[in-house]
Amino acid sequence: MQRRWWVWGLVLMAGLSMAQLPANRAKQSLGKTEGKLNIIAWAGYIENGSSDKAYDWVTPFEKATGCKVSVKVAGSSDEMVALMNQGGYDLVTASGDASLRLIYGNKVQPINWNLIPSTKNLDKRLINAPWYTVNGVRYGVPYQFGLNVLAYNTKVFPTPPDSWKVVFEEMILPDGKSNKGRIQAYYGPIYIADAALYLMKTKPELGIKDPYELTEAQYQEALKLLRQQRALVQRYWNDANAQVQDFTNEGVVAAPTWPFQVNTLKANKQPIDSVVPKEGATGWADTTMMHADAKNPNCAYKWLEWSLNPKVQGDVAAWFGSNPVVPQGCTASKLLGAEGCKANGYQDFDKIYFWKTPIASCKSQGGKCVPYSRWVSDYVAIQGGR
Repeated sequence: MQRRWWVWGLVLMAGLSMAQLPANRAKQSLGKTEGKLNIIAWAGYIENGSSDKAYDWVTPFEKATGCKVSVKVAGSSDEMVALMNQGGYDLVTASGDASLRLIYGNKVQPINWNLIPSTKNLDKRLINAPWYTVNGVRYGVPYQFGLNVLAYNTKVFPTPPDSWKVVFEEMILPDGKSNKGRIQAYYGPIYIADAALYLMKTKPELGIKDPYELTEAQYQEALKLLRQQRALVQRYWNDANAQVQDFTNEGVVAAPTWPFQVNTLKANKQPIDSVVPKEGATGWADTTMMHADAKNPNCAYKWLEWSLNPKVQGDVAAWFGSNPVVPQGCTASKLLGAEGCKANGYQDFDKIYFWKTPIASCKSQGGKCVPYSRWVSDYVAIQGGR
């Protein structure tokens, strides 16, 4: 599927109008750095060598700028939005299901790309993308993109599973045992889109055209599938490192996950691999965004420039299993290697169903879709057994 590059109607998701967007108050010049920087990030995105000495793009930044970096790891886009609403942070690595909520909630500020020289090297496919650009104003800088993959235990699956069916429907696995109590699901409400994608490919008669744009009837089918899955789930995961432990010690044999966990498990010599099933995969294109009330904006701009360094981009991709937003990142990192971008799905950009916030005024279903507020309340209910 080709990505849908549209933004009409997205303002309605938060009940805001275009007129309520903040004025373009992007910085016009940089001043003295403040000495510190507070970032909200996905696990594995901001590494300082404490996990693995080879993976450290924070320490060189701190030495070069004098900006001491503190990181708050978030497990979901909803948590990121909540933390940004709370305040006290300078930057956030927001996915597409959070970025527009932050923009229309007036929680992030426009970014002056003229103060970030390396933006000229960005992947053209990501320039002015609609999840961070509104009315021609850019509210961030691309950071990484990638896929949500199916992780599986190679001892249980001698042949890689080819469908998401192994996590949605009860079945006997190749080891002769049921998958019940041995699979996981993602705890964020955006995971409803994964169920919708599976149905879109396996039940075309439902008429799903976009897993983030569901009519009431389509939405109810997705909820039905997720309630069915509830009986199989060992845990709804939200902590990447906890999921690594679940695969290692708790008998989990298949789950939707990020390449970060797969890479970590492989590094720990665990019998884990991953696959993109035949139905395709959801994914994320993440943007580094600055809080509207950032206390350390000069350090933040220094980081935005640093984050686009090709070696940094390649190193992040190597550690997380994602893809650089600067094409040179595919060849600038020894850690990523010559085939790293290919292995991480760089060429699959146009096939990824990227996260975006579901809205009522959707395009593919004639403006009659279930909004994200429903996704949140209903998915919480499902996790609670309702």
